[in-house]
Amino acid sequence: MAESEFRHDCAFCRIAQGQQEAEIVHQDDRVTAFRDIAPQAPTHIVVIPNRHIPSLEAANEEDVALLGAMFLVAQQVARDEDLDRDGYRLVCNTGPDAGQSVLHLHLHILGGRRLGWPPG
Repeated sequence: MAESEFRHDCAFCRIAQGQQEAEIVHQDDRVTAFRDIAPQAPTHIVVIPNRHIPSLEAANEEDVALLGAMFLVAQQVARDEDLDRDGYRLVCNTGPDAGQSVLHLHLHILGGRRLGWPPG
């Protein structure tokens, strides 16, 4: 990851770089997935791009392949966690009113129990 793509003040950048502890369940050159430290479901995994992108609003055309990779990793991680049988939810909070608490684009994989609707 180029220095301009890494922020020392970003916990998720530090996790992707191995500078902050996390229970990583998947990592490749573009995407990292790890267990959430404050799970909201029996299975709660966060999927991030290794490159710093503050939110979905900051993504652009150059990020299309990366965004697709995030979803495919989420699918594979959900299968690895046996969530594909009964279902799972992917959540991407964007901005403070949506509950985005870490300013680094991420998907939440939630499963392991019946999830209510509407979610908010």
